[in-house]
Amino acid sequence: MARQRFWTLIIILLAAVIVTGGITAWQKYSPPHPIEISLPPAPELDGEVNPAELPQRIDINRAEAWLLEALPGIGESKAQAIIAYRQQNGGFGHIIEITNVKGIGPTIYEDIKDLITVGD
Repeated sequence: MARQRFWTLIIILLAAVIVTGGITAWQKYSPPHPIEISLPPAPELDGEVNPAELPQRIDINRAEAWLLEALPGIGESKAQAIIAYRQQNGGFGHIIEITNVKGIGPTIYEDIKDLITVGD
């Protein structure tokens, strides 16, 4: 009787470990949800767009990797390369300097130039 309880307990513990491990692995390796940035439309004044209202931009000298990854064409490795570049070079002086980062060429620059800034 005691031996049967021992094996039952062992089986229950093994099942719990397998279930816990499976949940942990699923959470760790499931693909991340995409980050989306929504910009409000520019307000209109008597039928004209107000140029004074500019959308908020991402400061490439201060943004964390997750925010950089929200930019078109910038994934995890390029976001890390941006951060490494600014740490090694003291930051960006102008947004065009982002093309000095390996993997970011004219095409990606054209896609993100209106979404980035190099804050004060």
